[in-house]
Amino acid sequence: MRGAPAGQSVLRLGTQGDSQDCPRPLQCDPKMTQALDPVDLTARLIRCPSVTPADGGAIPLLAEVLASAGFDCKRVDRGGIANLYARWGKAGANKAFGFNGHTDVVPVGDAKAWTHDPFGAEIVDGVMYGRGACDMKSGVAAFVAAAVDFVAETPPDGAVIITVTGDEEGESKDGTVAILDWMAFNGERMTHCLVGEPTCPFEMGDMMKIGRRGSLTVDFTATGVQGHSAYPHRAKNPLSALVKLLAKLDAEPLDRGTQHFDPSTLAITTVDCGNPAGNVIPARATARINIRFNDTHSGDTLSRWLRSEAEAVAEATGVEIDLKISIAGESFLTPPGELSDMISRAVQAETGRKPQASTSGGTSDARFIKDHCPVVEFGLVGKTMHQVDERVEVAHIRQLKAIYGRILQDYFA
Repeated sequence: MRGAPAGQSVLRLGTQGDSQDCPRPLQCDPKMTQALDPVDLTARLIRCPSVTPADGGAIPLLAEVLASAGFDCKRVDRGGIANLYARWGKAGANKAFGFNGHTDVVPVGDAKAWTHDPFGAEIVDGVMYGRGACDMKSGVAAFVAAAVDFVAETPPDGAVIITVTGDEEGESKDGTVAILDWMAFNGERMTHCLVGEPTCPFEMGDMMKIGRRGSLTVDFTATGVQGHSAYPHRAKNPLSALVKLLAKLDAEPLDRGTQHFDPSTLAITTVDCGNPAGNVIPARATARINIRFNDTHSGDTLSRWLRSEAEAVAEATGVEIDLKISIAGESFLTPPGELSDMISRAVQAETGRKPQASTSGGTSDARFIKDHCPVVEFGLVGKTMHQVDERVEVAHIRQLKAIYGRILQDYFA
C-alpha cells in the first residue's frame, strides 16, 4: 500500500485544531468479521514506506481496519505529520484503556546491505524481515488486533483507545503531543495507557518499562583569539578552554542512582574546530555532550549546573563559551502498582516469564503520555531495531497480541 486510499483527504491542524472523521467502509459490524491476524497486519504496515515524516499509507490502513471494527476514528494531523485517534466506546468513560505506538520508521540506510527487501515483509523460517518489523509496526499490529477482537467478543463497560503517530522517530513535536493536545481540547481521555515499544532486551517477556531517564543535549561554542602555535600567549585557545570544561564535567559521577534508576550518565559525543593547520590556534571550537538523567535531576537543575561550570571556565581562561541546551524529555516514573502488576501477570501467563520493571534505555512517547495518565511500556524483543535486516519472529507477534488481549480482559473484568 503506497498511498492514501482514493478520496482520503488530509487536514493539517493547529495545536488545538479540529480533527477529521476517517471514512468508514460499508461493512463495519465487528461481529461479522473473523479474528484479526496481527501477522498479516504487520506485513501490510511494513509494505507502507513510512520513513519519517512520510506516512506511506500506514495511518489510513489502520483507520480503515479500526473503523471496520466500530471504532470512531479521527485524523489528528499536524505539521505535515499523519496521526490517528480511534476510540471504541463513549468519550469520557470512567475506564478508558489506551494503547500508543508509531508507524514511522528510520531510514533504510544502504539497501544493498539488506538480505531482504526492507519494505517487502518477507517471511523466512518463521521470521519476518522489514524496516519497522521490530520498531514498531508489529507492536502496533498486535495491539490493534487485540483491541478489535476484544471489543467484538467482550464489549467492555468503558472505552478502548488507540493512538498512533507518524512522528516518533523524528522531532516528536507533531505526533503524540499533537494527539494529546487534541484530546485535551476535545475532552477525550485515557485512564491508563500502554506503549507498545520493544522493551525486551533478550527474551520475549523479560522486561517492561515503568519509567524513562531524561535526555539533555548541550552544544558548546567556545570563541577565543586565533594565533600562531609558536606564540600561544598571544592567542586565546578555545580548545584548551573546552578541554578544561569537559574534564570538569566528566570528572565526577552525576549521582549514585536511585531506587528505580541507574546512575545518570554524561557522554562527550564530539569535539571539533575544523582546523586543517598544525601551527594555528583556532578562534572557534565546538563540543557536544549528552546526559541521560534519573529522577535526582531535572532539565532545569542540570542546565543551571552546566551554565555555572561554563561561566567559571570562561572567567578563568578569557574564552567566551556559549551553550545551546536541548531537553528531549524529563525523567519520569510510574510507581509499581496496579497497572504494572496487571501487565506483569499477563506477560507471565503468556510467556512464563515475569518481566523486570526497568527504567533503562532511551526516550519514548511515554514521556508525553505520563502527564495525561499512568503509563507503562511493554513490547517485543528489540535486538534488531534500526539495524540492517530488522526482523521479528512471527510467533512473537501472535504472542504479543495474546498478552495485550489478556491485559484488556483483566482491565475491564
